[in-house]
Amino acid sequence: MRALTRNTLLLLTLLFSGSLLAMDLSQAMTALPAAKAAGQVGEQVDGYLGVVRPGTEAESITRLINQARRAEYQRLATENRINLGDVEAMAGKKAIERTPAGQYIRLNGGWTRK
Repeated sequence: MRALTRNTLLLLTLLFSGSLLAMDLSQAMTALPAAKAAGQVGEQVDGYLGVVRPGTEAESITRLINQARRAEYQRLATENRINLGDVEAMAGKKAIERTPAGQYIRLNGGWTRK
């Protein structure tokens, strides 16, 4: 019984500590500029971020920010009675135009430095 309790406590500790390490949207937004500058994350023509080079937080950053972008794109599409794909394409065009030289963009299926 004691081993079960010890194992249960260990499992709960691991689960709880993992949730403390999870990144939230605010942290992802704060980490995004450094991830882009490091070449880990880039902009895509579909309006979403992509992982250029996996890094410590690249996947979490892209996942969280893309979820927020999709929600905003959907809101705009609904509000303006246009297709989600059109909003995504417009956002992607703007994001690529605003990407500074030296950072990555995805064009024609491949990553390139702008």
